[in-house]
Amino acid sequence: MGHAYPFTMDPYSVLGVQPGASPAEVARAYRAKAKEWHPDVRGTEDALRRMALINAAYEQIRDGRGVPAQPAPKSDGSGVARRPRRKQAGDWLAPDVRRSLGAELLAALEDGEPVELVTRTSTWASPQALLAVTDRRLLWLLDDAISHRVRSLAFKAITAVEVKRRRRSSSVRVSRRRGRPIEFAELAPATASAVNDAVTSGRH
Repeated sequence: MGHAYPFTMDPYSVLGVQPGASPAEVARAYRAKAKEWHPDVRGTEDALRRMALINAAYEQIRDGRGVPAQPAPKSDGSGVARRPRRKQAGDWLAPDVRRSLGAELLAALEDGEPVELVTRTSTWASPQALLAVTDRRLLWLLDDAISHRVRSLAFKAITAVEVKRRRRSSSVRVSRRRGRPIEFAELAPATASAVNDAVTSGRH
C-alpha cells in the first residue's frame, strides 16, 4: 500500500520519465533515482523524504494509477476513424494533476513542463491560493484575486528557501533576488518538506 501524501503528485515527473514509458524504463529510472537519493548515500533527512516520494511514485506507476487513460478513436459510421480532438491543456500530465491545477494554471505552463506537486496554501496576498511546483519554478494562483491571479517565480531567481514549522502547520519562505520574500503558509509538514526539496534541488 502506497504512502498517502497531502498533495497531488505526478509520478512521471518525480522519476523523470514520460507518460507511457515501458515498465523497464520506469524500473531503470527508479533504480537511478534510488541510487542518487538513498539515505545511506546522502545521509540526510531530506534524502529520507525524497526517497519516500520516489518509492511512492514508483508504486503509483507500477500499480497503474499514474497512467493517463487513452480514449479509443471514434468512427463516424463510415469505417474511418475520426480525427482525434484537439489536445487537452497539459496533456503530458497525469489526469489527477490536470484536475488539481485547473484551467488557469494549466494555461500558464510551458509545453511539456512537468509538475512535481500541487497543493492548497495561503500567502500574504491571498488566504486562498493554489501552488504548483514544476522542475523549473513555483507557479501559484491567487483564488480570491480579481486580476493578475497567476504568479510565477523561477528557481534561478530564488536566493534562499526555508521551512518554518508551527504547532499545526508549516510554511515555506522563499527569498528572491528582487522583491520581498514570499511565504507559502498553511501547508502540511510533508508538503512543506517536498516543496523545499524540489526548490533546493532545482536551484542546483
